[in-house]
Amino acid sequence: MLTTLGKPSSLLHEIRLEKVGEWNLFKFSDTLQLLMESLLEKKKADQLTLEEIVEFETIGELDRIFTYINAMIVAQNANQ
Repeated sequence: MLTTLGKPSSLLHEIRLEKVGEWNLFKFSDTLQLLMESLLEKKKADQLTLEEIVEFETIGELDRIFTYINAMIVAQNANQ
């Protein structure tokens, strides 16, 4: 089955900066975090609709992007 990835930029309003230790890191809003967890549970149960698959993959892509950016922030600050 081929799915189309939605636009991660459509979820940018669900991203916030949060102080974690000495760093300001990108985090999902509580709403987006709960949605991702809900979709993950449905995926584990093999109960995602096609629309939910696209949504899950879009959130996952955004998660990978911000995980990478956060890792770069932490690494840069650790090397100073």
